[in-house]
Amino acid sequence: MKIGIMGGTFDPIHYGHLILAETAYDRFNMDKVLIMPAGDPYFKADRGVSADEDRAEMVKLAIQGNPHFEFSDLELAREGDTYTVDTLTILREQYPSDDLYLIVGSDTLFQMEKWYKPQEIFNLAKILSSSRNIEVSELNDQMDYLRKKFSAKIVNLYMPNIDISSTDIRDKVKHGMSVRYFLPDSVIDYIHEKGLYHQ
Repeated sequence: MKIGIMGGTFDPIHYGHLILAETAYDRFNMDKVLIMPAGDPYFKADRGVSADEDRAEMVKLAIQGNPHFEFSDLELAREGDTYTVDTLTILREQYPSDDLYLIVGSDTLFQMEKWYKPQEIFNLAKILSSSRNIEVSELNDQMDYLRKKFSAKIVNLYMPNIDISSTDIRDKVKHGMSVRYFLPDSVIDYIHEKGLYHQ
């Protein structure tokens, strides 16, 4: 099988995330894409992240009706800091003979070298990167650099530039602005019902 993995804080999940995952699924003829909220994102320790159960519920609502998207609590279920290499190691044990594709945003591609055990990450999965908000030549240079240094398998997804950010959505909600068409209506309803981002 071909299995996509898209992790993230998803605070909240939005159409940019969903389009990236769908593009990867379609482009690589995947069997499914695991949508996986991060448990304790160490790189966002300076910002209060919404409760695990709220982020999980928003993901579940967002992917309802898409049979090839699958919610995964693999990272939420682990205690302490969550590292991508640990997640991929567990998935490799679960899917020993399948192809794993880690789906990331272009900004992530410039951070991965500083992640915990980057060489193992590149050994465990192929990397599919969006080209959001970045010059293609700059992205290609970074891909070439990672290929040479880590023998990484990286592909540019060449997806439309969907300039939506979770930070912007939280800010709009806080100031009483509309976030319609930024994320699914079911997720918007949940945000308002739970009073998320209002303070």
